[in-house]
Amino acid sequence: MPVMVKIVLGRIIWLLMLVILAGVVISWLRAFRVRVSYYNPLVRAIEGISETMLRPIRRSFPTTGGGLDFAPMIALIVLAILQGIIARL
Repeated sequence: MPVMVKIVLGRIIWLLMLVILAGVVISWLRAFRVRVSYYNPLVRAIEGISETMLRPIRRSFPTTGGGLDFAPMIALIVLAILQGIIARL
């Protein structure tokens, strides 16, 4: 695999990880009743991208009884593994 392709794929995966983390922070802010506008285009983009990635994981691993959602953690682990595999190619 050409070096440039590895770099681009690595950066895309890194950005996806940041989007998932930003989505988690937004959900925590809303849980603590901090006003986060639903109409902000950046917030909508972050939530749309992160929910698109997390929805299939949530179907396979539903939230626990205490309301804990492990989907972001699973997605971050999968992306980190994928990033490591791409770096080794």
